[in-house]
Amino acid sequence: MKFNNFAQRMENLSGESAYQVLSKARFLESQGKHIVHMEIGEPDFETPENIIRAGKDALDNGFTHYTEAQGYYPFRQTIADYAMKYKNIKTCPEEIIVTPGGKPVMFYAILSLVNPGDEVIYPDPGFPIYRSLIRLAGGIPVPISLREENDFRIDMKELESKLTNRTKLLIINSPGNPTGGVLTPDDIDSIAELLRETDTFVLSDEIYDRIIYEGNTKSIASIPHMKDRTIVLDGFSKAYAMTGWRLGYGIMSKKLASEVLNFIVNTNSCCAAFTQVAGIEALSGPQNSVDLMKESFKERRDVIVNGLNQIKGISCNRSKGAFYVFPNITALNKSSNEMADYLLNSGGVACLSGSSFGATGEGHLRFSYATSLTNINEALDRIEHAVSKL
Repeated sequence: MKFNNFAQRMENLSGESAYQVLSKARFLESQGKHIVHMEIGEPDFETPENIIRAGKDALDNGFTHYTEAQGYYPFRQTIADYAMKYKNIKTCPEEIIVTPGGKPVMFYAILSLVNPGDEVIYPDPGFPIYRSLIRLAGGIPVPISLREENDFRIDMKELESKLTNRTKLLIINSPGNPTGGVLTPDDIDSIAELLRETDTFVLSDEIYDRIIYEGNTKSIASIPHMKDRTIVLDGFSKAYAMTGWRLGYGIMSKKLASEVLNFIVNTNSCCAAFTQVAGIEALSGPQNSVDLMKESFKERRDVIVNGLNQIKGISCNRSKGAFYVFPNITALNKSSNEMADYLLNSGGVACLSGSSFGATGEGHLRFSYATSLTNINEALDRIEHAVSKL
């Protein structure tokens, strides 16, 4: 049997560097080395007790069977209510699809919309799965640079120059991974105006929109003329510390939702019933855990930003959202890959190379501060010591 005769489309899929670095770090740990983990974007908080209790009660009450493929109807109604309250999006259960995590929304939306040769504009640096899925669909990835001097926001003149009659989709992410940058309401209005006379769709990744420290963002789907051309991606992993529950959702036009439903039927059938009941509690129950987690992240953000800026050769913008910082390391005269490997192997700190998020990320590293202040301070000491030996 040949083991190299896989479908050609597999050449277009790439992995995610966070898991690759995690694997390297785990290997070093197996050799007895202590590693401070700042590579994985996962809250170190436990899922709030009221949500866990709702999931347990659901299991006890028989929510162990199939639900509708599109999602348990009361859950979709809760999502619609939540979207109105927190995103100012007027929607309904028929415009909502429930998925096992947020990534399937990207997968289904891109494969539903993008034909071979269509152009898709995506953020660079940005979540690497965007580019991977664009290529899988046969689309042409068109990066738009998010630059430090612009607070890692989209430059509207550059966006305008990238738009062509072949632009099928624009992907935006605010707050953003890996930079922590936030698109302002004015930015969103400007994007909507640029797209007004086009047929371009928008995939708006809003997975971090409850974790904003300064200013505000807005959903482009709240703008009337963009509503039916926007796919909103959101989920429960970040704001509710539910990474292992695998629960997400998309908001889109009824027409697109009916197409995406075919993907769901042909792939995962439906999400687990008890997790959807827990999702109802997450969105409709007390929100104090989200606020407390955000305040804790803000404190950690300030500690790591201040600490990195005290290390010679490193400068760091103060991220406005999510739980990442994206410091500039160009003064250290090493590539991002070299510096990330050096910090892991010589410093015992696991982080990600900025170039793994796109070419514009070169000269930066990504640190996740979704870890304790003790770990952050330990990492800062190790980074400073490692840099001093360069």
